[in-house]
Amino acid sequence: MERFKWLPQSLLGGGQDQEEDPLGEFDDGSCSLSPLQRLYGFAASLVVGLAFMLLSLIVFYKPIKFAIMFTFGNLLAVGSTAFLIGPVQQARMMLDPVRIYATAVYVGSVILALICALWIHSKVLTLIAIISEICALVWYSLSYVPFARRMVSELLISCCDTEI
Repeated sequence: MERFKWLPQSLLGGGQDQEEDPLGEFDDGSCSLSPLQRLYGFAASLVVGLAFMLLSLIVFYKPIKFAIMFTFGNLLAVGSTAFLIGPVQQARMMLDPVRIYATAVYVGSVILALICALWIHSKVLTLIAIISEICALVWYSLSYVPFARRMVSELLISCCDTEI
């Protein structure tokens, strides 16, 4: 019977006494927020980010205000998950080989949108940059869903295929 004592421990995670936090609690104790506070932070950041993105549509005719509000709201919405998993883990996930290109395109489109609004002052270029920012955000978000990018790619190819 002595030889089977290790079996339950190995099945439950190698005999570790720590319980895994479903929100990904930091191991080194660097987070002073409780899981409930982290959920509140996530929800508040996401709601404020979405509100900024929606309110930016009111001032679309002023490209500087529009781009700043929309991009700030976009960054708040994307950054809201840092409350759940922590900023270091968020950065690691963004730089993961699966989504490094999507992250680079997203960050590039955010910078491009701000440049078009703040330095070029072109409504048309700002609109194009914001559309590319939205597309990059959708593509980046799809990288977290297994096989979602492949399905969307195949759907777009089948919809745009002109062959009969």
